[in-house]
Amino acid sequence: MKRPARFRALFALAVIAASVFIAVTVPVRLGLDLRGGTQIVLETRSTETVKADAAATDRALEVLRGRIDALGVAEPSIVRSGDNRIIVELPGVQDPRKAADVLGRTAQLSVHSVLGAAAPTDKAKKGERLLADEQTGEQLRLADPALTGQDVKDAEGLFDQQGGAGWHVTVDFENGKGWAKLTGEAACHPANDPQRRVAIVLDNKIISSPQVDLSVACGQGITGGSTQITGSFTSDEAKELALLVKGGALPVPVETVEQRTVGPTLGAEAIEASAWAAAVGTALTALFIIVVYRLMGVLATLALLCYGLISYAGLAALGATLTLPGLAGFVLAIGMAVDANVLVFERAREEYGARNRPSSRSALTAGFKGAFSAIADSNVTTLIAAALLFVLASGPVKGFGVTLGIGVLASMISALVITRVLAEFAVARRWVHRRPKMTGLASIGRVRTYLTRRDPQLMRNPRRWLAVSALVLIVAGSGIAVRGLNFGVEFTGGRLIEYSTTNTVDPDRAREALSDAGFPQAVVQSSGDNQLTVRTEELTNTQAVKVAEAIGEVGGGAEKVRDELIGPSLGDELRRNALIALGLALGAQLLYLAFRFRWMFGTGAVSALAHDVVILTGIFAWLGKPIDGVFLAALLTVIGYSVNDSVVVFDRIRELWRKDSKAPLAQVTNQAILQTVPCTVNTGIGVLFILAALALLGGDSLTDFALALLIGMLVGTYSSVLTASPLAITLDAYGSGRKGGRGRGRGGSGRAKSDAGDRPDRTRTAAPTR
Repeated sequence: MKRPARFRALFALAVIAASVFIAVTVPVRLGLDLRGGTQIVLETRSTETVKADAAATDRALEVLRGRIDALGVAEPSIVRSGDNRIIVELPGVQDPRKAADVLGRTAQLSVHSVLGAAAPTDKAKKGERLLADEQTGEQLRLADPALTGQDVKDAEGLFDQQGGAGWHVTVDFENGKGWAKLTGEAACHPANDPQRRVAIVLDNKIISSPQVDLSVACGQGITGGSTQITGSFTSDEAKELALLVKGGALPVPVETVEQRTVGPTLGAEAIEASAWAAAVGTALTALFIIVVYRLMGVLATLALLCYGLISYAGLAALGATLTLPGLAGFVLAIGMAVDANVLVFERAREEYGARNRPSSRSALTAGFKGAFSAIADSNVTTLIAAALLFVLASGPVKGFGVTLGIGVLASMISALVITRVLAEFAVARRWVHRRPKMTGLASIGRVRTYLTRRDPQLMRNPRRWLAVSALVLIVAGSGIAVRGLNFGVEFTGGRLIEYSTTNTVDPDRAREALSDAGFPQAVVQSSGDNQLTVRTEELTNTQAVKVAEAIGEVGGGAEKVRDELIGPSLGDELRRNALIALGLALGAQLLYLAFRFRWMFGTGAVSALAHDVVILTGIFAWLGKPIDGVFLAALLTVIGYSVNDSVVVFDRIRELWRKDSKAPLAQVTNQAILQTVPCTVNTGIGVLFILAALALLGGDSLTDFALALLIGMLVGTYSSVLTASPLAITLDAYGSGRKGGRGRGRGGSGRAKSDAGDRPDRTRTAAPTR
């Protein structure tokens, strides 16, 4: 075995061994959409005295961590996102009201002297505020804050067994003098006078207004910085008050901008459905490539299993969270991993048929060498899309970007290293050498045989294909103007709640019930058997309870399986980031392809991508499907997948042009398309099996995702061949005519002069690979 082959074999063994070790010892963390629970996103706000920067957010995070620990949730997660956001994940918490009541009271704690009682019709004067006591409902007039949450040292709910006072709350203050002054002033007023009380305010609500004990002397107050709040507390009431007082010392106020709740049943069903989709789709794909490529197909299937192992280990090693879109991306990447193997095998078949004395071993080596540039370029473009998802997106879509990126890297290792090690070992065996047809490389295949015999001139009239593309673009794109886009709650803000009802409920009947309950603007849709989705403007948790009661009455009982609350500011931000992601994706593709190939190829490919984006979005508009974060993930995946086919064709054009630098571009393009169609067809079928399994077996939560990818794959396959290539020919012909280049060649197009630095002819060759 030669040194490079030995190195590849050792590298493959090392990667597989490391992946097995990581997969066994390090579990992958599941997102809440798969295991169930509640996620709350909080955003810190600046005040006149404190800026909501990363340092202030970190201090707020620690305060909130204490509140979460007091909730007793198993394995909670609280992390900072950016400079002013905090993401809280509470596994197993299906009713977010308790968590939101504690975390949502996020304004700074303050302690006030009471100026007296107030009537409901009274208005606050200058230097005072009117607030209601949560416990008694009494309206009180309060002075400006005398103490803040930063003056609170500790608070604890305790039970007094000896004194018989029952449950009480002990509060310790850092500023003992301030507390003594405040209580000393209150003690100057008679018993039962509202002014003998002090008010503890959190989130503009009085959470406690205890009266200063009669034993406290006027002007002296409670010294020592410690006090007890008594008053018929239950255990839970005392502990909750202590938690709010102790946890109220936030350096900056925070606001809930997003809240998601997923039931455990929905998560379990998603995992099971995706697992079935992965198993069935992978089995069908493996069977297909074995039938087409025989022994090489068997080895590619083994490499595909190694790919799955490496991807899983990569997720575990990075500590990534596997979300529902991420799981779908993992399943999808299995199909995309076939692409590199198909490229290699098809090139090996060409090399085998072109040699006078063919050898499976030499053909395989030439196949890997010839396919490398196309594999590298196509995977880099997909990585660009994955990187943009990771940088610009949030939540589940960010998880999809991580999963897709890991899958692309794993597929390159699987195809270029593991498949090559296995294939080179196999073709070196004598029994394989004596049976070349067993390898699957000794035949050029039925598709290539048919195209070679017919030799269709697809590029004879490139403008014909552009006209077809323009027609489809107009028909599909008009859906955006006619029907409009059904933006999901992620992009508009509001609340979306999905219920599973005991009985089947007509959406119209549910709308009437919600209207009677005080929600006439609620949008109700049926999302499956005994499944109802209610979409409203932003609701409080109390209002959400009323919605659940109304649905439960008409449905004979209702269980909440999903709950999403998105603030309007966050919705605007997500929508803006989605547009930025699309714009940057197209721009990055253009720059990369222009760098690797020529400007007209880059322009053609990016125009085809824009064509795919508009068509896919337009079809979803016609169908009334939601445009949400999952759709964005699918859209950017389509961009990466679509450009893959374009890169394969452009790579072959570049190769053929080097061999015949004076051939017209249309002729070279036609030849390149015919040579790469078998690869496009076989790759498409492999991905089709995966997506079909995802659509049919992936469950309701993945149906729209799979549908978007199916449409995108079909449109992308067409556009990469019959939109990008004809547009590149047309642009080249325009450039030739404008610059006075030579006339049109066979196939209807001439070529522009080469860019500076082209070689070896310096005037007629394609740009070199950099």
